[in-house]
Amino acid sequence: MADEAKAKGNAAFSAGNYTDAIRHFTDAINLAPTNHVLYSNRSAAYASLNQFSEALADAKKTVDLKPDWPKGYSRLGAAHHGLRQYDEAVLAYKKGLEVDPNNDTLKSGLADAQSASGRSRGPPPAGNLFGDAFGPDMWAKLTADPSTRLYMRQPDFVNMMKDLQRNPSNLNLYLQDQRIMQALSVLLNVKMQAHAPGDDVEMPDSPVRTESVAENSNTNTNTNTNAREVEPEPEPEPMEVSEEEREVKERKARSQKEKEAGNAAYKKKDFETAIERYSKAIELDDADISFLTNRAAVYLEMGKYDECIKDCDKAVERGRELRSDYKMVARALTRKGTALVKMAKTSKDYEPAIETFQKALTEHRNPETLKKLNDAERAKKELEQQEYYDPELAEKEREKGNDCFKEQKYPEAIKHYTEALRRNPKDAKAYSNRAASYTKLGAMPEGLKDAEKCIEIDPKFSKGYTRKGAIQFFMKEFDKALETYQEGLKHDPQNPELLEGVRSCVQQINRATRGDLTADELKERQAKAMQDPEIQNILTDPVMAQVLKDLQENPKAAQDHMKNPSVMNKIQKLISAGIVQMR
Repeated sequence: MADEAKAKGNAAFSAGNYTDAIRHFTDAINLAPTNHVLYSNRSAAYASLNQFSEALADAKKTVDLKPDWPKGYSRLGAAHHGLRQYDEAVLAYKKGLEVDPNNDTLKSGLADAQSASGRSRGPPPAGNLFGDAFGPDMWAKLTADPSTRLYMRQPDFVNMMKDLQRNPSNLNLYLQDQRIMQALSVLLNVKMQAHAPGDDVEMPDSPVRTESVAENSNTNTNTNTNAREVEPEPEPEPMEVSEEEREVKERKARSQKEKEAGNAAYKKKDFETAIERYSKAIELDDADISFLTNRAAVYLEMGKYDECIKDCDKAVERGRELRSDYKMVARALTRKGTALVKMAKTSKDYEPAIETFQKALTEHRNPETLKKLNDAERAKKELEQQEYYDPELAEKEREKGNDCFKEQKYPEAIKHYTEALRRNPKDAKAYSNRAASYTKLGAMPEGLKDAEKCIEIDPKFSKGYTRKGAIQFFMKEFDKALETYQEGLKHDPQNPELLEGVRSCVQQINRATRGDLTADELKERQAKAMQDPEIQNILTDPVMAQVLKDLQENPKAAQDHMKNPSVMNKIQKLISAGIVQMR
């Protein structure tokens, strides 16, 4: 029961119905109060509604129930951030990184929280040396200097510099990176490194504290400064690497080469080679689920959907064990859903695919996945309609509806006509009969819609026009009813119902023309007409405004206007509507 409520909550969340999602997650929590995932999901739903206090309470509960789950700290940090408790958000993300140091979501959240915290304390002082270093000309300086030019091709370096430009107070996070120290040397115009320009610097495994004396590059070297030379600290001893660690690194490097070879083969559509390469990469390193998702993509292209699904399931299971990035898990789920769609033959077959796409969106809301979900739901609905199609049963249901109509059981008649249309959506007679039932119940908009659908399906079916015309006449839209009856007569010129409809409409229109309407009828017709977009367009047309003026003040000009069929037709509509009265 809890899983069912959770699935409903996930579906509502994926569709953006966060209030419904909260209700379903709450139902699930009542059934399984120790399930940390439910509190996490509800926290996300609350946060989506900007109800950050509630999101914070659920995030705290998540962490209490599962302290070793990194996503709980991500929820906690997001809730604190939403409440503008930036320092608490920083602490939450840092605790999460203690659990999973490589979690990109936590890293990103931490950077955002630190940036927000810095902004909340106001801009750095005008004379802040490091703040000035990361000014607008930073990129030009780094590109121009030969010692940092090569770094500009490295995405991680560029991202770090962007972060420092946004928030210089984050400098202490990157001091262990020699490239940042070299960049700072260039930006401050001081010598802080002893490496040759452009040399690759090997990074120690842990930060090493060093001290250096900055020399102003603009100082005249012949000047006696009496400065005391400081001996540089000795270079750190290289860290010893065990044989096992060395072997692991080598295997990872080899696995990446196999992956690259697999990617190249995939692009060439050499699928067998791609499978072989990805399989070798998986043997060498089973901690990178991208090898599995890539092999799954190849199986998908080859039409080997069962193998694709197996790889996706392994990727999801292994990804959860390793606490992999949510995006990677979502990718595996999306790929699995795609394979399930490819295998679907009946509407029921789409259900597991839809559920899989919903799970993927819970992990990471991706527009491509959302489109696949919408397409799957649409295909399921269309297939359900095809599976339900049965003209013989439709005919029987329509006959049952006719019997109920004769007995004046109009709601029951509508029920049978609706079932007939589900069995055969192209049955014009069922639409016509249901329109008549709606008319009897006074549901004019529904009846008009059915009559129009009837005409759309079979433009030569006279009943469609008589149904539509009768509804329009009942709604006192006599001009529109007249047009409907006249259109029907084009297909059936001797139809007595259509001819009688035309006569009745002309009679009502002539009453307005002669001014025979009572004050109440005139008032009612004018009020109704003013809500008609066509009448509104006529009254706001500058040409028609001049025509109406001429009718009152310039009879000769008015006669000329009446020779124009379009103008005459509009005048007639205004007369029928009671807006214009002829004396």
